[in-house]
Amino acid sequence: MGRLWLQPWLPQLLSLPGLALAAALLLLVLCLRAQRTRRPGEPPLIKGWLPYLGESLKLQKDALGFLKTLQKQHGDIFTILLAGKYITFILDPFQFQLVMKNHKLSFRIFSNKITVKAFSIKKLVTNDDLNNELHVCYQCLRGKSLDVLMENMMQNLKQVFEPQLLKTTNWEMACLLTFCSSVIFEITFTTIHGKLLAGDRKKFITELREDMLKFDDKFPYLASDIPIELLGNVKSIRKKLIKLLTSENLAKIRGWSEVVQMRQDILEKYYMPKDFEIGAHHFGFLWASVTNTIPTMFWAMYYLLRHPEAMAVLRDEIDHLLQSTGQKKGSGFSIHLTREQLDSLVYLESTILEVLRLCSFSVIMRFVEEDLTLPSETGDYCLRKGDSIAIFPAALHHDPEIYEAPEEFRFDRFVEDGKKKTTFFKGGKKLKYYLLPFGFGASKCPGRFLAIMEIKQLLVVLLTYFDLEIMDQKPIELNRSRLLFGIQHPDSDVSFRYKVKT
Repeated sequence: MGRLWLQPWLPQLLSLPGLALAAALLLLVLCLRAQRTRRPGEPPLIKGWLPYLGESLKLQKDALGFLKTLQKQHGDIFTILLAGKYITFILDPFQFQLVMKNHKLSFRIFSNKITVKAFSIKKLVTNDDLNNELHVCYQCLRGKSLDVLMENMMQNLKQVFEPQLLKTTNWEMACLLTFCSSVIFEITFTTIHGKLLAGDRKKFITELREDMLKFDDKFPYLASDIPIELLGNVKSIRKKLIKLLTSENLAKIRGWSEVVQMRQDILEKYYMPKDFEIGAHHFGFLWASVTNTIPTMFWAMYYLLRHPEAMAVLRDEIDHLLQSTGQKKGSGFSIHLTREQLDSLVYLESTILEVLRLCSFSVIMRFVEEDLTLPSETGDYCLRKGDSIAIFPAALHHDPEIYEAPEEFRFDRFVEDGKKKTTFFKGGKKLKYYLLPFGFGASKCPGRFLAIMEIKQLLVVLLTYFDLEIMDQKPIELNRSRLLFGIQHPDSDVSFRYKVKT
C-alpha cells in the first residue's frame, strides 16, 4: 500500500534540490514507518501519536511507570515505536530464557554499532577472528588472574589512602560523587593499565578522568542515531582520549595488567603498531571499567550514610573478619583480605546487590535477524525481521511480588539465615533470574567480578579506617538522562565528611 501511495510523487521528489530532497525523503520514511499496523499473531502495537518518536518521551520521563502501565493494559509482551525503531518488550521473567536461547536474535549487531559510533572501532565489525580473540582476554578477569588484580588493587588503594591515615584526625569535607569518581578512576586505571613512568602522574590521571567523564556524559546520545558532530566537543575529547592510549603512549606506562598485555599482543597482530584504532580499543576497555562502577560506589556510600544502622552492621561484620584472621587495626594500612574472605561478608555483598537492584536501569537488547515465532505460555508471538527485543530488568527489580517494598533500601534483602539469599519467587514459582544488573548470555558484563571486588575492597577500607557522616539531608533522586544505559547517576551531588578513626 505504501509503495502505491508513493509512486505518483516520485518525479516531484526527485526534482528537489539536494538538501530539500534529503529532508523530504526523511519525512517520507517517518510517515511510512508510522503507517505500520499490527499483523495477526504479533504482540500488541503501541505507536503513540508522534511520527518517528512514538512513545519515546513517555519512556524517557518514567520508564518503569510507563512500561508497567502498558503491562497492565496489554500483558507481558508488547511492541513500542521508539525513535523510529520498533522494540518488543518482554516483562515476564519466566520467558527471559526464550530470548537467551534463540539463535535468530543477535546481540552482536548492537555491540558493533556502539563500538563504531561511540569508540570509533571499525575492524571488529568485519573481523570475527579479532573479535573472538579479544573475547578470550576476559578470562583474565576471573579466577587466579582476578586474585592478582585484587592484590594490585589493594596496593593502589593503600597508596591513595595511606597519606590520609598519617594526617590529623580533623574532619574533611567532600562531595560524594566527586570523591567516588576520583578514587574509583585512579585505582582502576593504575590497576589495569599501570602508572605513568615520568611526568606529573596526578595531573595525568586527573585530566584523563575529567575528559572521560565529559565523554561519558554524552554516551547515551552517542549510542543513539544522533551524529557526533552535533554533540559539542565530544569528538575532539574522544580523539584526545584515544591518543593517550595508543601503543606509543601506553609504552610510557609501566605495570600493565595481564588483560591489557594480552589485548595489546592481539591488537598488534591485526593492526600496524602505530594504528590509531589500537588506542580506541584501550579507550573503550577503560570506559567500560569505570562507567558503572563509579555510580554504584556512590549509591552504596549514599545509602550507608543515610542508614547508619546498616553501616553499623557492616562495620561489625568487617571487624569480626579482621579479628578472626588476626588482623589488627593499627595506625597504618595493613588490611589484606582474599577473594574468599571478601565473599564471606554477606551483609556487605547484600548491600551492593541492593544498590544494583535499586539503581540499575539498563536494557538487554537483541536484534531480530529474520522473521520468527517466539513461543510463550500465553501463546506464540510473531516478530519481524529488523525489529528488536528488549528485556528491562528494572521491572523485575521493582516487582512487589518478588521484592517486598521494592522502593525501599534494605541492606539485608539478600541475606537469609546468615547466608546469601538466592531464592526468590513470583506467583509461587521459583525464579531463575531475579537480579540482572549485568545482563545475561552474550551481553553479560565480563568485568562484573572485578567491579564487585573493587567496590567491596573500597568499602572495607572506608568503613575500617574512617568515620563518615552525610552533611546534606536533601533527597537525592536518579538522573534519568542515562536511561537504558546501566547504573543511573544521581541528579545532584551530596556533601559528606570523613576523618581518620582515633
